Amino acid sequence: MSRLIVLALVGAAWGLCAQAEDNQPLRITKLSHEFVVQTPDGPLVITRAKRAGSVTKGFIQPLVPQPGVTPVTEIDVLHALNDPSTMVIDMRDEDEPLGPTIPNSYHIPYNELEDRMAELGCQQRGKNQWDCTSAFKIVAFCHGPMCVQSPAGIASLVRMGFPVNKISYYRGGMMDWQGLGLTTASSSRPTTR
Repeated sequence: MSRLIVLALVGAAWGLCAQAEDNQPLRITKLSHEFVVQTPDGPLVITRAKRAGSVTKGFIQPLVPQPGVTPVTEIDVLHALNDPSTMVIDMRDEDEPLGPTIPNSYHIPYNELEDRMAELGCQQRGKNQWDCTSAFKIVAFCHGPMCVQSPAGIASLVRMGFPVNKISYYRGGMMDWQGLGLTTASSSRPTTR
């Protein structure tokens, strides 16, 4: 009987935690849940509303995640998919369900880039030292405008010496790709080229 009471209490506590998390306001930026705009009628507070099917994790990412990185549109991504000198990379973490992806893209999770620089065409010159002058150009994407994974991956690439002029960022990610009704694939290509 006491075991049932303990299980009931644990279940209730878990439910309260989930409800408390669900009641938290959604972040607009890394540090803020709201943005105040000065209008002729006085201040107006802009917040993010929870809607059915909306993404609630993360916060709105900057269009340019690192200085020198080029933001790209769906049309740019389509052209990059046919460019043999470019790799379109799905940087979503393997811990999450990958789901559909952009056809002809490669899957290299953002947290594995350090170990997979050679697949991008970089030559190792020492411990954590890479020569990426002959590397592929890359287009990085993840879930969508609130996803921190590809911006984190881009920061990692820049830190390891990958040239920013070879990095493009598709901030819209899978959310915008699917929202526009563009074709998806069930899995990414293997990275061996």
